[in-house]
Amino acid sequence: MYQLVCLDGYKYPSPETNYVLDILPLPATTGLAATASDQTLRVFDPLRLGHGPIKTIRTDHGNITSAKVYSAAEGIICTAGENGTVSVWDLRLDPANARAVQIGGNLPAILSLACSNETNTVFAGTELADHQASILIWDLRSPSSPHTQYNDLHSDDITELTPHPTTPTLLLSGSTDNLINITNTLVRDEDDAVLAAFNHGSVHRAGFLNSRGEVYAASHDEKLAVYDMADETQTGAATADFGDVRARLGCQYLAGVVANHREGGAVVGVGAQDQEMFQLFHLAKGAGGWGLDREAVVGLPGAHGSELVRSFCLFDDQQLVFTGGEDGCVKAWGPAR
Repeated sequence: MYQLVCLDGYKYPSPETNYVLDILPLPATTGLAATASDQTLRVFDPLRLGHGPIKTIRTDHGNITSAKVYSAAEGIICTAGENGTVSVWDLRLDPANARAVQIGGNLPAILSLACSNETNTVFAGTELADHQASILIWDLRSPSSPHTQYNDLHSDDITELTPHPTTPTLLLSGSTDNLINITNTLVRDEDDAVLAAFNHGSVHRAGFLNSRGEVYAASHDEKLAVYDMADETQTGAATADFGDVRARLGCQYLAGVVANHREGGAVVGVGAQDQEMFQLFHLAKGAGGWGLDREAVVGLPGAHGSELVRSFCLFDDQQLVFTGGEDGCVKAWGPAR
């Protein structure tokens, strides 16, 4: 195992422990963004974490449930929450004036969020309320109301949304109803819009691995698999099923998966609280299909102590890994200097 060391960190100043929820990588000119359970959106200099946030924005979602990058180059981020609203933030502006747009309202809690700067689109997935869970789609050029709404694609909380990396009108959605759907959002009729469906179990994380339509899925009981939109031999069956990663990788939970669309493959982040360890495994496709490389494992010893790692991201050019945890800390990891 190749081990990284903790180079820097920041702990949220609060009388009660904050959970760091999402970490979002941005260009060096903007930095690193993080949301937390104190309902803030903070921006950091990734090379000077210990100096504290550059900006702190107070959100008004009630509770933040999701955050996604709308435009990395311009430093624009979307957040959503339990009050059924989505806020669009321009991080180049002063925190008091950073909210560019707010959409939604009078909706159930929004649990999942996705963005496409290419098509000026924001996607939101709701919790199940009054026997309905919805996917709503807004065009930010006319954000007064969603231009499309799907109410029957899922029958339970919608926990994951991800646009296709090269065709952003194709949308992956995952739900606690066990389904992952790939939907052509140019088609309004729900019966005709779904291009592929996979039954994975209650979906915790899911997304596209590449532009060919291969997707990963991780369930709330830590089961990981890969599916292929183009696989016509066994419709809906996994092309690679890794089962429960806790047994396979010797961990206690799966925190997330970061896909590399340019090179193919992904990094799977798993943790073990009792060992105070977080590890990164490479999910790659070789001659024999998809596999988890157990030889080139990267370890983050100490991690966030006995607390869970909620999110992580990679800065490949700087050889840095950032993690956010339930101990209220954001940490930077890299090779020993």
